[in-house]
Amino acid sequence: MADPRTEAPQHNDARPKRAKPLPVRVVLADRSPVVLSGLERIFSEDERFRVVAVAADGERFLEAVERLSFKVGIIGWAMPYLDGRGVLQALRDRAEAPRIVVYADDPAADLPGQVMALGAAGFCSSNAPPEELLDTVAAVADGRMVFPYLDVRTLDTDPFVALTRREKELLALLRAGRPAANIAADLGISVNTVKFHLKNLYGKLGVHNRTQAVNAYLSAQVEGGRLAPATPASAGLPATPGRTAERRSRVG
Repeated sequence: MADPRTEAPQHNDARPKRAKPLPVRVVLADRSPVVLSGLERIFSEDERFRVVAVAADGERFLEAVERLSFKVGIIGWAMPYLDGRGVLQALRDRAEAPRIVVYADDPAADLPGQVMALGAAGFCSSNAPPEELLDTVAAVADGRMVFPYLDVRTLDTDPFVALTRREKELLALLRAGRPAANIAADLGISVNTVKFHLKNLYGKLGVHNRTQAVNAYLSAQVEGGRLAPATPASAGLPATPGRTAERRSRVG
């Protein structure tokens, strides 16, 4: 019979094992299919993340915000239909908005500062190695802000400079007297999207309606022609199927 004094003690480790954290759900948006493909690959290969959608422009990204639940959006700055600035402005006053990291070239020294001022959670140069972007997104998902140092006092405050290409198109159509439904058909977008853009446009110009917006535009021209909005090629014409085909969006 074994001597109990010499028996090895029996340990019953009842401590619960720590659950593996769920991957951070992310949505990617950029105008370049090559960039999108590369981003999707590097995030899919990192077990900390799960790519739930990709979008080729800011409007599609906002559609993903409406339809999907995700924590961080990684977006380009120069995108068609709605650029990075427009996305940030659209999400600024939105409750429970995803955190945004802008991933872009920064030829202008003040771009990270503009991104910060518009409410983004992080900025990463597209010239940085992939590991830096992944770590930036992980830090943002963890509640931190990640930016290079920049003096934000140099930001341009001219409201016309801040207009996106889409907002300039809308301003041209407003001047032509087009109603919202016709503008939506001209541009191949929904009336709700038109209203969203108009709200942003009015906010940037500090006006409350289309008449005031057009007057502000005309006054700016008289004062020095600060703005020459591009008239959409489709103005006055029905939308075509090709317009939609140019915009890529896929739910992952």
